[in-house]
Amino acid sequence: MKQGAVICGLAIVGVLAASPASADMSKAFGNTIVSHYPNGQWVRHYFEPDGRYTSQFSDGRRVAARWSAEGDKICLSGFSPRQILPRFCSRMVEADVGDSWRARDPLGRSIRNELVAGRR
Repeated sequence: MKQGAVICGLAIVGVLAASPASADMSKAFGNTIVSHYPNGQWVRHYFEPDGRYTSQFSDGRRVAARWSAEGDKICLSGFSPRQILPRFCSRMVEADVGDSWRARDPLGRSIRNELVAGRR
């Protein structure tokens, strides 16, 4: 198994109530997780050490939420603006900058996530 940060394999918004410090998300802090859709659209995900989460969509939309660890998952909840799903959890993935992995978004669509250096 690769040594690196534990990153969630999600594509859009969500958050939970557990302690953010319980997951090793350190490689995500200060960097960007980009979710790529087959149709060319994308979502950029930003995680903060204090549990804040924001995302920016290729169509200009922005979402804010809270993230936390729950077992082997990262969960998002408390979305602003409100979303169809009040909470979304995704499996954790160990990743280093430059790594990519397959996942599904909250609607079940296939995506490719990538951990990119810096804030984009």
